[in-house]
Amino acid sequence: MARLPRLTLPGHLHHVILRGNNRQPIFAGADDFETLLVLLTDHAQKYAVAVHAYVLMDNHFHLLVTPTTPDGLPQMMQAVGRRYVQYFNRRHARTGTLWEGRYRSTVLQPERYLLACMVYLDLNPVRAGLVQQPADYPWSSHARWLGLRNDRWLTPHALYWALGNTPFAREAAYAALVQAGLGASVQASLTDSALSGWALGDADFLGSLQQQTPRRVTRGMPGRPRTAEKA
Repeated sequence: MARLPRLTLPGHLHHVILRGNNRQPIFAGADDFETLLVLLTDHAQKYAVAVHAYVLMDNHFHLLVTPTTPDGLPQMMQAVGRRYVQYFNRRHARTGTLWEGRYRSTVLQPERYLLACMVYLDLNPVRAGLVQQPADYPWSSHARWLGLRNDRWLTPHALYWALGNTPFAREAAYAALVQAGLGASVQASLTDSALSGWALGDADFLGSLQQQTPRRVTRGMPGRPRTAEKA
């Protein structure tokens, strides 16, 4: 059976995950984390991909992005992945693959999942037991949206701007969302949608999305499609 192509649509919000092969570490120190961030910064700009949020974990990373062209996201991920492997192998005197195949991604309905997915990314290090508070973890965009760091390469989404009329109001509102956390069902939905490639949103959003691509955006019924009966 042919592999389902990734769902990539310009102008839409995408949740992206790239894992290390066999879940092996893809970062061995601060220099590695910083190198990947530099690569993301450079290639997001080159391929016109707006990065709204990120978290770099020991053996994988997440991005929340909006590409502006049909090929921008795959071109960015291909370039970042290839350049980082070259750097990592050279620096750590190793050879061979680093990634667990291709990156995973899908499209999210912003009104329902933009802020939830930002919180999901921020809480990843807490769930993994690496820190007690998201602000204690240096390798995520959390500090940017709380006004603790100025990462100019990140693009605030319109729904983040809508949290308040001033930077302080937005930062306070977002901090409250992170403090409130996410339910287990939302966490599971965000993980499953990115790994499976099925879009996540309400029926109207999914119906509109399906009109923009021949690729199925949701799980279909098993088995072959029915053929029309002859008259």
